[in-house]
Amino acid sequence: MHVLGHLSVEEFLRDYWQKKPVLIRNAWPDFDPLLPADELAGLSLEAEIESRLIIEDGIPGDKGDGKNGDPWQLKCGPFTEDDFRALPENKWTLLIQGVDHWIPEAAELLEHFRFIPSWRIDDLMISYAVDGGNVGPHYDQYDVFLLQAEGQREWSIGQMCDDQSPFIKGPQIRVLEEFNETDSWVLNPGDMLYLPPQLAHHGIARGECMTYSIGFRAPSQLELAQATLDEILVSANEDQRYQDSDLQPLESPGLIDSQAAQRLRNTLKAALEDDAVCQRILGKLMTEAKYPEHQPDAQEEPEWSQLCELFTATDHINKSEFSRFAYSQNTQSCEFFFQGSHTELPLNDLPLITYLSDYGHYETDKLIEMATTNSGRSLLQTLWSQQLLYSEE
Repeated sequence: MHVLGHLSVEEFLRDYWQKKPVLIRNAWPDFDPLLPADELAGLSLEAEIESRLIIEDGIPGDKGDGKNGDPWQLKCGPFTEDDFRALPENKWTLLIQGVDHWIPEAAELLEHFRFIPSWRIDDLMISYAVDGGNVGPHYDQYDVFLLQAEGQREWSIGQMCDDQSPFIKGPQIRVLEEFNETDSWVLNPGDMLYLPPQLAHHGIARGECMTYSIGFRAPSQLELAQATLDEILVSANEDQRYQDSDLQPLESPGLIDSQAAQRLRNTLKAALEDDAVCQRILGKLMTEAKYPEHQPDAQEEPEWSQLCELFTATDHINKSEFSRFAYSQNTQSCEFFFQGSHTELPLNDLPLITYLSDYGHYETDKLIEMATTNSGRSLLQTLWSQQLLYSEE
């Protein structure tokens, strides 16, 4: 289903993606929520599921988190039924992160956003709020689609922000000190608002409501630098040294001048001139598991004949909701990335890894047909043993 309404993918990417917000009315006609509010609250009782409660003005008499008059109170799960009974009648929000990891239908919802590279998608967060519930004016460092699932929420947008934008002192959440509203809308079920990074926004529930947030991964400069360093340490050429054949006489031999700085830049740049190195940096970083501690343990790797028997016993195989796949290719080989790891494969395996990376559900006949090489078969055996692929039967 096309979720951009009147916009084509080309128009959206050209005019809006990472540039400016856009409201898409009735982006998802007759949207049917994935689960009711009580089941969403049930997820927050589970220790392995990331959940938060944000209460404006705090809970009267609550000493547990020491809010002492802070305008917003943050409580982190897992919660108990008593926690919910203690909540006020209004102005609170429940946030459940990574719902796509636990609800297969939520992972399927993300399939509709593959007009953005799938390795950029982070997760689906669901927020349930009572009347007046909000998390304060803030900004995110990543792109987000806000899909209204139930009820109404009023969204306001404001100024572009950066790391110098001041926050209110005190609250455990980042609430902007200043919010200069430039536009606002009330979203109904099926409406969707896209927001680029660093745009101030504020959403307030008008009655009970539920909002789905489709967020995207945007590695920080620090994360990219660490991933780059890790890769360079593996692939760097020891014979490639700092060079200064253009050295000129200096008045001060102790001076490190701007020419020396440029030579250093050139030396480091040379290590990143190979596209394969940069693709490997992104591939490994962007396929790291969001919750590695919850990944299932690896099982004994089956023989190819055993795996074929498992495949032929069903029509479809699914990618685990915890799995993250991507691939790259050059003129000589291709690489497949999964869970922060990678393997180099011959070009004969390109159709197989393209199929694995581009979809979340696979026809078993196609998988067997595409696995024409020992390397391709070995890859499927590895993915199966690590429970990154599974059968519902």
